[in-house]
Amino acid sequence: MKKSPIPYSPQLNQNYQFSKSKHGDDRNESKKKGQSSQSALSYIRAAAKKFAGIITLAFLFKQSKASLKATNNGQFRGVSTPSDVSTGSYSRNSSSKYRLSESYGSNGGAASGKIGTPNFTFAEINKATQKFSLANKLGEGGFGAVYKGLLQNGTLIAVKRAKKKTYDRAISAEFSNEILTLSTIEHMNLVRLYGYLEHEDERIIVVEYVGNGTLREHLDGKRGDGLEMAERLDIATDVAHAVTYLHMYTDPPIIHRDIKASNILITEKLRAKVADFGFARRTAEQETDATHISTQVKGTAGYLDPEYLRTYQLTDKSDVYSFGVLLVELMTGRQPIETKKPDSERLTLRWAMQKLKHGEPVLAMDPRLRRNPASNMALERVLKLAQECVAPLRNSRPSMKKCGEVLWEIRKEFREKAFPSHPPPTSHHSSNFPQGDPRFTRHVTFGIEDDSYKFISA
Repeated sequence: MKKSPIPYSPQLNQNYQFSKSKHGDDRNESKKKGQSSQSALSYIRAAAKKFAGIITLAFLFKQSKASLKATNNGQFRGVSTPSDVSTGSYSRNSSSKYRLSESYGSNGGAASGKIGTPNFTFAEINKATQKFSLANKLGEGGFGAVYKGLLQNGTLIAVKRAKKKTYDRAISAEFSNEILTLSTIEHMNLVRLYGYLEHEDERIIVVEYVGNGTLREHLDGKRGDGLEMAERLDIATDVAHAVTYLHMYTDPPIIHRDIKASNILITEKLRAKVADFGFARRTAEQETDATHISTQVKGTAGYLDPEYLRTYQLTDKSDVYSFGVLLVELMTGRQPIETKKPDSERLTLRWAMQKLKHGEPVLAMDPRLRRNPASNMALERVLKLAQECVAPLRNSRPSMKKCGEVLWEIRKEFREKAFPSHPPPTSHHSSNFPQGDPRFTRHVTFGIEDDSYKFISA
């Protein structure tokens, strides 16, 4: 005969005891004894928990004091742990100078369109830049001047200081927009945000310092010894990876709107980092399924998508157009608009495409580049990719992801032709080549014959 379930009694105690059975007096006595034992055990457990709680509070208090001490010693506040999105590596080290706290990328402020608490004082920035010394001035743009700085912990920074006399709504919007954009991205080929400051009439953005100038400076011969074809292909691939990340791997997607050579920073190892997000547009949640965004035209003459100019409709293909212009810059060494050239050569894009059309792309090659079968092949293929990127209709242009894939194949073929005895790396990541410092491996990477160098395997 199946037993009926024991009904729940309102007199249950904390140990989930059931109601008495009318035939269970003896068992009830034993239960009372058990209750006493369990009560004593519960008391001991409660006391142990209280003791553990006191120890935990003491430990946390000690930690908070240590964190405060680290903060006062000049360590970054509110900066997320550096990571490499493109290679998948992520490192968190409690002893690192980059302390993870209420970071821009993790506190939800940026994602919600709000800016978190400023994490630098004006006194810190003033000291880091030696009172904004002219000796530390790196350059100046539409937003304001950029200074090199040194924090108390020895970290080099770049400080973007908004123009005070012309501070208006446009500058304010650009300031907020750059912070909000940088706070949501993290990629090895994108400049990293360290923090920002709003102090009275001061608007300051602090980013990582990339100390080898801009791509435009290298192409103009103002920096370095001239970029070889292999280095230019590396830079093009780096930029393609960075913009692909913005378009495909951020939520919501980001359109940079100002891809140009002067916004590409070059590292000491001659790799690229995309900078300046003042014009960037983060597509709103409700716009992610839309084909375009209607917005005020912003950008730089010579790089602007003609369809965007005509329709005021911004898409990720506007970045693709600007990237196509950048590819032509890399191959020709010229600026998009050359006012001192003859009329037929003033618009570099049109001039280079004419040379390509007539089967003479080599005539558009930067004279600083050495002509050989590998370089000639790379030049022609890059110009053909640029031609696709600047197609009049946006739907005819490739995606940035496709651009990155094509460039990777061009670079791979170039290496195979230029250095047949040195097999290329199999990784798709642009950071894997060259492995060493190009300043010391140019004889291997670019085939430079010099008495002071000996050829060695890569």
